[in-house]
Amino acid sequence: MKSPLTTSLRKQTPISKRRPETESNWRSIPYMTAEKSKFTYMKIVQSNWTILNIQSVLQYRIAISNMPKKLLFLFLFLVCTVSNGQIGGKFTYQFLNLVTSPRQSALGGKTVTIYDEDVNQAHFNPATINADMDNHLALNYGSYFGEVSYGTASYAYTYDRHLQTFQVGVNYVNYGKFDGYDENGQATSQFTGSEVALSIGYAYNVPFTNLFLGANAKLISSTLENYSSFGGAVDLGAIYIDEANDVNWALVVRNIGTQFTTYNGVNEKLPLEIIAGVSQELENVPIRWHLTFENLQQWNISFTNPNQAQTSLDGTTINKKTSFLGNALRHTIFGVELFPKKSINLRLGYNFRRAEELKIEEYRNFSGISVGFGLKLNKLKFNYSYSRYTLAGNTSLFGLTINFQ
Repeated sequence: MKSPLTTSLRKQTPISKRRPETESNWRSIPYMTAEKSKFTYMKIVQSNWTILNIQSVLQYRIAISNMPKKLLFLFLFLVCTVSNGQIGGKFTYQFLNLVTSPRQSALGGKTVTIYDEDVNQAHFNPATINADMDNHLALNYGSYFGEVSYGTASYAYTYDRHLQTFQVGVNYVNYGKFDGYDENGQATSQFTGSEVALSIGYAYNVPFTNLFLGANAKLISSTLENYSSFGGAVDLGAIYIDEANDVNWALVVRNIGTQFTTYNGVNEKLPLEIIAGVSQELENVPIRWHLTFENLQQWNISFTNPNQAQTSLDGTTINKKTSFLGNALRHTIFGVELFPKKSINLRLGYNFRRAEELKIEEYRNFSGISVGFGLKLNKLKFNYSYSRYTLAGNTSLFGLTINFQ
């Protein structure tokens, strides 16, 4: 896909200096150097560093500068956020897949089996909306790489015993400021990027069963440099609670939607995702474990890591193939929560795909590990999480939940 900005810049660039449009260089980031009036490309590997992949760069190739500082932060931001294998760079509104709370993040991300008073959970599985969330307000904030900041809010209200509980929420990401340069390396002006999604959710208990069905409706707004887009999406979820064995089974289809208005006349797909999960609280041990399977809409989500390639005697490069088990593990997230029903909760998670895609050969950097805790004081609950991505960048999320009952 060609962006209008890229097209206008390319019209002024000599043909001899243009790069052919291919699937591989489509995932490159162009930036201008002051010494040479041509594009230099910083390569991004084929995997989708999801969620915060700052669409203003990946999809619209907005020229940025100040390489020693700005571009380094942007690169870390792109490759260190939650990743999505080979499905990267293909969709718009990728911020919809960001984790929505420290509890989610500490358990590895995308957990869909939590069923309690945590009002944040409705963002990822609307079927978990229940009366225990009534009059709870949750506020979460995280400062990501560089100047990127992200926040979410969620509130639930029980109307009556018949209509039960509704939930409203907001997800917001601000990509910070960037210095704009033209094709000759001359400074133009600063530009920003931000995206926001407003949602409302509701869940329904199938009569005489422990099966709950839910849906979220979302309105999405995105502004990237001088381009803007508006869209809508729906999340559908289900959760079955086996009370006898204290086991929760869940299935969610997220981001079913479309763009109402596009950035430049080209309609792009939203990041549709299917997630399944199971969790259980052990009978004699105060631990609940969560097993989540993400991106089930696509089997092969691995990518070829050039650092793992081998070169034969004749100079041929042989890429390492991902095994069946290796690809299956890339769909898997595992988390445990100690003392889940107490005032103090300890959490630990492991994201297999993040660990594999962000690991550095010959270095042990513990990518994929996340930890966190929750502390409840009367009607307030504070949550914190720390997620390990690379040696150069990691994230912390802070959350506060207030019970107004």
